[in-house]
Order: sequence, then C-alpha cells, then structure tokens
Amino acid sequence: MNDQPLQQQQDVSSIPPPNYLVWAILTTILCCLPFGIISIIYAAQVNSKWQAGDIPGAESSSKNAKIWAWVAFGAGLAAILLWIILLAFGALAGFGLEALDSLDL
Repeated sequence: MNDQPLQQQQDVSSIPPPNYLVWAILTTILCCLPFGIISIIYAAQVNSKWQAGDIPGAESSSKNAKIWAWVAFGAGLAAILLWIILLAFGALAGFGLEALDSLDL
C-alpha cells in the first residue's frame, strides 16, 4: 500500500524543471544582450544538474533562468520606451526650432 505514493512521488520528481532556454535565447537576441546571456547560462545548467542528481540546484537554475529572462525583457522594453520618448522630445525640439526661425526678431 505504501508503494503507491512513493511511486507517484518518484514519477513527479522524474520530470526535470523547465530550462527556459528558448526564452533566454529570444530575450538575448531581441531584448537585452547582457541579461539574456546570464539567463542562457542558468538555462544551460538546468539539465546537467538534473542529470547529476542535483535536484535543488536544477530547480534553482531554472528559477534564475526565468528571472533573468524577465529582467532582459524588462530592460529591452525600458530601452525601447526610452528611445521613443527621446525621439518624441527630439521631434518636439525640431518643431520648436522651426517656430523660432519663422519669427522676425
């Protein structure tokens, strides 16, 4: 009778945690290179730690890969928003200079 819960527990633990490697690569290419590389490093550690029997280490690397992928995404999004804001201010400054040029002083 006690073999059933033990077998279920082993089946659940035989599935490795997600490594988020695809997400890490995409955030590296599309968003933010430095933080994405950190995410790739942690993602690459997940399967090797799992196969070595380091289950807590694999789960920790999975968690860190996900966190750094989110950080890379956020940094890329912040950079894009900053670029749009600076572009808007540059356009407004250009319009302001055109208005000053049209004045006869």
